[in-house]
Amino acid sequence: MPLHRIFIAVDITDRQVVANLVKFIGDIVATGADVKPVEEENLHVTIRFIGEVGEETVSRVCEIVKSLKQQAFTVHVTGVGAFPSVEKPRVVWAGVSEGSSELGKIHEFYEGLLRKMGLQPDREEFIPHITLARVRSGRKISELTRLIVAARNMDFGVFRADKVVLKESFLTPRGPIYRDVCEVELEK
Repeated sequence: MPLHRIFIAVDITDRQVVANLVKFIGDIVATGADVKPVEEENLHVTIRFIGEVGEETVSRVCEIVKSLKQQAFTVHVTGVGAFPSVEKPRVVWAGVSEGSSELGKIHEFYEGLLRKMGLQPDREEFIPHITLARVRSGRKISELTRLIVAARNMDFGVFRADKVVLKESFLTPRGPIYRDVCEVELEK
């Protein structure tokens, strides 16, 4: 039986926010650091990465995704940071100011139901963010670190979170390709 690599996410619905993020990803690449930038069509806020599961689990997770009752809300994308730290970046991300408490509540809602279903708990503390690039080696890290520090208060704009999506990720040599599996519309 084939496995499906799935995660729950909120898409960025404003073209200008996406354009601002893409421009900054260009700045990341321009540092000369050894990074794998995230493709424009793959930018999103991950609510919960689930991993590789069978078809039956995908169906059950879809039911859980659709069970959310939540008002649509505003997400303000601000600031740049890195995991695990700015000094030792492995993942460069844009942060969320307004909307982070709503995203946190959605994460908690799904986390509780996924655990009841028997899935492993989330390994990391939930920090709402949009992954911009993954760092592959230490080449030109100091230039990348300087850029991250300079952009720590950068304002990328605001979008309306109006749905939550279960996505499947297909890993390819060029990078992941995402497909929407199911979604829930948030209340207007």
